[in-house]
Amino acid sequence: MKNARVYKMSFASVYPHYLQKAEKKGRTKEEVNEIIFWLTGYNNDSLKKILDHKIDFETFFTNAPEINPNANKITGVICGYRVEEIEEDLMQKIRYLDKLIDELAKGKAMDKILRK
Repeated sequence: MKNARVYKMSFASVYPHYLQKAEKKGRTKEEVNEIIFWLTGYNNDSLKKILDHKIDFETFFTNAPEINPNANKITGVICGYRVEEIEEDLMQKIRYLDKLIDELAKGKAMDKILRK
């Protein structure tokens, strides 16, 4: 499932799609950011720098302050793959984020999305 093009894609190019997906369903930018912060340990300042500098996904996840220890509780299918079965670490993290944004857009409560 390796996909070098995805890894080199800038996070800033995908972020608006996360926002659009959530906002179309009545969710907010703040909720999208909360999910990103929960998964990666980034904060508002670091996210702004990532977006301004068009950091790629590989660097985004490699430099994440801390991948949430509960990330392994994220399960289910996204893009035709079970996220818990993805063997390649970076792709799994990307799909974790996709899955969380998908859950947000589907109206799931934040406590459930953040595995509380």
